[in-house]
Amino acid sequence: MARNINRKLLLPDGVKASLTGDNLTIVGKKGELNIKVHNLVKVSIEEESLLFNPTELENKISISMTSTMRSLAINMIEGVSQGFEKKLEINGVGYRVKVSGSKLELSLGYSHPVNYDLPEGITAEAPTNTELVLSSINKQLLGDVASEIRSFRPPEPYKGKGVKYSDENIKRKESKKTA
Repeated sequence: MARNINRKLLLPDGVKASLTGDNLTIVGKKGELNIKVHNLVKVSIEEESLLFNPTELENKISISMTSTMRSLAINMIEGVSQGFEKKLEINGVGYRVKVSGSKLELSLGYSHPVNYDLPEGITAEAPTNTELVLSSINKQLLGDVASEIRSFRPPEPYKGKGVKYSDENIKRKESKKTA
C-alpha cells in the first residue's frame, strides 16, 4: 500500500475543511475551492487534519485514487493559503503582451494581435511588455491557461522566438550550413 495515504494532512492556520456528502470544500484567506471525492476514497476530518483512506484495501484503483485525492487536497490547501503563480516570457522582435483587466493582447508576429479573455479566477500582470505573470488559487486552471497562452506561439528551436515558461529550457539547434 502507498505509504503517504496513511499520513494525516495537516491544515495550516486560517484554513478550514468541510465535507458535505461527497464534496470536499477547503476555505482559506485567498478563497474557496471544492472537489468531488471519488467513491473509492473515504475522507475523514479530525480537528485540524484530513485523513484519506481507500474503501477497498485489495483494490489497486482504490489505493491509487486515494493518493490522487490526497495530492489534489494538498494543492487546494496550498492554493487557498498562498496561491500559485506562473511566469511566461515572450521572446522575439516585436513580440509583446498588454494586459487590460481580464483581457490579454498578444503581439506574436502574426498579421493581427491575439486577444485572449482570462477565465474567472485567473489574474494577470505584465511587469514588462515581454513578461507575463499569471496567478490563481486553482493550480489546474492556472496550468491550463498558461499552456493555452504558450500554444499561441510555442518557442522554436533555431532562434528561441515564442512564448515560453520562465523556467523552461529550449534546446537550441544549429541552422543549416551551405557548403
